[in-house]
Amino acid sequence: MDAPLIPDPSLPTESVHPRHSGLDLYATPELVGAFVDDQVLGAQAVQAAAPMLARAVDAAWPRLRAGGRLLYAGAGTSGRLGVLDGAELPPTFSWPAERAVGLLAGGAAAMFAAVEGAEDNRAQGAADLAALTPTRGDVVVLVAASGGTPFTLGVLDAAKAAGALTIGIVNNVGTPLGGLVDIAVVLDTGPEVLSGSTRLKAGTAQKIALNALSSALMVRMNKVYGNLMVDLRATNTKLRLRAVNLTMRATGASEADVLRALGASGDSVKVAIVMLARGLDAVQAQQRLAGADGSVRKALA
Repeated sequence: MDAPLIPDPSLPTESVHPRHSGLDLYATPELVGAFVDDQVLGAQAVQAAAPMLARAVDAAWPRLRAGGRLLYAGAGTSGRLGVLDGAELPPTFSWPAERAVGLLAGGAAAMFAAVEGAEDNRAQGAADLAALTPTRGDVVVLVAASGGTPFTLGVLDAAKAAGALTIGIVNNVGTPLGGLVDIAVVLDTGPEVLSGSTRLKAGTAQKIALNALSSALMVRMNKVYGNLMVDLRATNTKLRLRAVNLTMRATGASEADVLRALGASGDSVKVAIVMLARGLDAVQAQQRLAGADGSVRKALA
């Protein structure tokens, strides 16, 4: 195990915020306002990094289109946000769960409680990724506010050895992780209102960046028609109602016709849209979509 790293006070994310030295003296409205207002800077940091996010999307989606996986890795808040992003892809976009895998320092238990020292083990990070048998077709998204977490650097070691595409999301400029990945998305969020607590705006910026990255990838993977999430997995009442509403909106068909089409298509919004818009049965609509690489727009053309 690597020696635990002492947080570098020179890192912006570890610096003391210059404006809130009297935080513990604030009245409640002022206290809440300080935390809320600072989050705006997190969003602005992502806006500044948008060109690198776009570059990451363009580099990643051909590998995913060829069958590659999205593998997320990190420790603490950063790792949990990666796991969360991957976990939301199957219900939202029918993305196969085995192709969105999260690695968290300390294992699954660390999702709910801190596992002390786990983030300091670089060798374990490498071993955890190696256990997934990474390939050149995979995309590894490494999230670390500091940019120097040993566990995450270990995952990077194994990812580079396998030839996978590596995307780093960090909150400090000039970090080891940012300098070693194929594409670095630097979210320069600066000091936190509560000094060093990167679960605040650094984490907010990471969440926005991960949302933008994975959602844009799903659009490129033909999971969206217009701005409608037409490849959702209708596994509960809310999602089944959403499937009906999306199909009605896309086709202008009546609720009764949409329900019949969804029933015939196995609750596939994509198939139901093509059925209703082109007067096809479910098998014909599925064939048309298959010939259009899953794109509703191309299938309707």
